[in-house]
This record gives sequence, structure tokens and C-alpha cells, in this order.
Amino acid sequence: MFENLSDRLERSFKLIKGQGTITEINIAETLKDVRKALLDADVNYKIAKTFTDVVREKAMGQNVLTSVSPSQLMVKIVNDELRDLLGGSTEEISLQGNPAVILIAGLQGSGKTTFSGKLARFIKAKGRNPLLVAGDVYRPAAIDQLKVLAEQVGVEVYTEDGNKNPVEIANNAIKFARQNGNNVVIIDTAGRLSVDEQMMNEIAAVKRAVSPNEILFVVDAMTGQDAVNTAQVFNERLDFSGVVLTKMDGDTRGGAALSIKSVVNKPIKFVSTGEKMDALDIFHPERMASRILGMGDIVSLVEKAQQVFDEEEAQRLQKKINRNEFNYEDFLNQLQQIKKMGNIKDLMGMIPGVGKAIKDVDINDDSFKGVEAIIRSMTPYERQNPDSLSGNRKKRIALGSGRDITEVNKLVKQFEEMRKMMKTMNKLQGAGRQMRGLPFQR
Repeated sequence: MFENLSDRLERSFKLIKGQGTITEINIAETLKDVRKALLDADVNYKIAKTFTDVVREKAMGQNVLTSVSPSQLMVKIVNDELRDLLGGSTEEISLQGNPAVILIAGLQGSGKTTFSGKLARFIKAKGRNPLLVAGDVYRPAAIDQLKVLAEQVGVEVYTEDGNKNPVEIANNAIKFARQNGNNVVIIDTAGRLSVDEQMMNEIAAVKRAVSPNEILFVVDAMTGQDAVNTAQVFNERLDFSGVVLTKMDGDTRGGAALSIKSVVNKPIKFVSTGEKMDALDIFHPERMASRILGMGDIVSLVEKAQQVFDEEEAQRLQKKINRNEFNYEDFLNQLQQIKKMGNIKDLMGMIPGVGKAIKDVDINDDSFKGVEAIIRSMTPYERQNPDSLSGNRKKRIALGSGRDITEVNKLVKQFEEMRKMMKTMNKLQGAGRQMRGLPFQR
């Protein structure tokens, strides 16, 4: 996401590169290009103009330190303003009350039902007991879809066959939640292909009946300014508490994300980046601003790693590395853990400087399939004893995995190089510990 905008902004900053100072002339050219980049990303014209006006004012009011170039200062100022444009600070969902009630709103096709399932999984991981409510009484597939998603994430779903009154369903669901120990109720409501009066009256009636803690407006980020316009209409009637941007992994230019906070003055609370139930992230304005400017997002990468990597397993693995006993079984386990973290290309894009380098490289979740097939074709003995792989064993592994012998040899070579590097790092760390133990001598 935001790849085109990132490229355009980087080109804009190059216009001022090499300049000794910031002047009205060189900053005017740079900001003209920045404004074009924002407009091409489908950002509202007034917002783009206000944004560049503020950047100009701040840039002209600052002295450039000798240790900082004008282009570096511009990146810093634009980063700060992007963060503010995106909302400034992170605002998490409120789960107060017993039960806490969350109302999901949006147009048909925006991803409301899928998001409801993802949110239930997210809340369950926090130790709560959520209940999904099938409040879309018009789209027959919506109820079945919610049941499937509920089963996937391991939560209950409340439905009423034959009842076409969403207000009654919502009220009955809350009663059911109180009786059955569900402390969070997530109500999936009906959507339409476009905003209409019946739809708005209906969801407003549900709001009045259940007094939700949160009303989350779900919007397809790929619809650009149309998403912002729809958000305005919904906000006027519902006064929703937060926005959810879905399909952020699609061919989106980013205009909705950059405009919606300024237009409706409501925070973006979540971003959804795929169909998998774990593809949901809390929205962090400062981290998103950094990613847009190609600075990566190491904090989010570390958080994702902490969610899937077991601390005890990590310590066990470290001991094996220290003893030079790291084997193919350990390697395969690590690959499985990495895959749980999410889309591989998105993860690599969080590393500063890597996002741009791989933007045209085709990296998908199937990238490890060949490696996994080769390792799984090894016997348990071979996996645990990497030095046992003779020529005949490699031929058998290639045949069993359906891969070419050259791929097997390549993996073995790379694995051995990795083990040598681990061994070298261990020696260096050991030497460092010994040096720290020596008395200081003049």
C-alpha cells in the first residue's frame, strides 16, 4: 500500500537535495511536487493544499543545522504532518461495559462481515468472550458467512431464523450475551450498494436501541474519495466513533486513509489487509507516516514477532545455536513461525530501506514452499543430522520433493553457510564476554 505515493514523495525530496539552505524558491518547487503526489493518491484537494501550506510555513521558520541537510529537514517536517493528518495518536477500541456493544456499519461490499470476524478474533485474544450477532437480515449469504467466520475464530454467533427486525435481533442478542457470559457483543449490520434513507433509519434505530460503546464505520480503502464522502453521510446520522479501512493490501492509492480523519474528525482505529482472520492491525498514525516515507516500521514488525514466537522456544533454540546443533527441523519450525506473522512482502516492507528495494519483486506466501517440500522429504534422522546428507540421500530427497537436485544442493549450501555464520557469531559473543571479565590494566 502507498507504494506510488512513497515513490512520488521521494522524488519530491530529491528536488531540494544538495541545496545548502531552504529558500522560497527551492521549497516552492518541492511542495508543488508534494501536492501533486497527494492529489495523484486521491487526497482531497483542500486537504492537500492545507497540508503543503503548513509544511511550507514550518520549513521556512526553521534554521537548518549544519548536521542536517534541507532535504532531511523536509522529510522530518512532512513525516510529522503526515502523522497529524492520519490522526496524530493511536486510539484503541473501547471495551467498557458488560457487555460492551460494538456496532459495525458501512456499505455492502466494504468488508463489514469479514471485519466482524477478525474483530472477534482480536478481542478473544485479549481474554474476552465475544458474541457475533447476525444483524444483516437482507443478504442471505451474510448469516452463513458470519457462522463460518465464527467457527474459524472459535466464538459464538447469535442468529434468529425468520426474524427480519434488526432492532429486535440486537436487543435479544444482548440479553443472550448477559445470560451466557459473553462480555462483548459485535453486531454486524446490513449494508446497501449505496446510501439510502431506509438504510440510515434502520441502523440509527439499532443505535438508539442498544446504545453501543463503539460504532465502527467500515470502508473500502480502494474507493478513494467516494469512501470519504460516504463516511461523511454516515457520520452525520450515526456520529460513529472510529473508522476501519479494509482492503489496504489492494491497489489503493491511499487517499481515503489520508483524507478521512480531516473530513469527519474521527480516528482510524483498524486497518484490514486480507481475507485471513489474523490480517487485522491497530492503526498507528506515526508508524504509517514512517512507512509512507520509506522509513519502515520496525516496531510493528517486532510486535508481530512477539505474538507468534514463544519465549521458551526461543531460549531452547538459542541453546542449540550455542552448541552448534541447529538443524533442518529447527529451520522448518522457524519458517512456520514466520509465515504466521502475515504477508511476507508486507513484513519485509517494514524493514527500513527494504520496501523500495523489493517493490517490483514478486514475493508471496508460497515463496517457502520449495524449501519446505525439500525438508519434509528428509527422514527424521537427516533433519536432525545435517552432515549426513550424502549425494545419494540428496538425489532421493530431490525425487521425493519433486524439486531439481540443484535446488537441494543450493538449500544445503545456504544452510551450511547460515550455520557457519551462527558459529562465528557465538565465538565473537564468547570472546566479548571474556573481555568484559578481564580487569582493566593501564
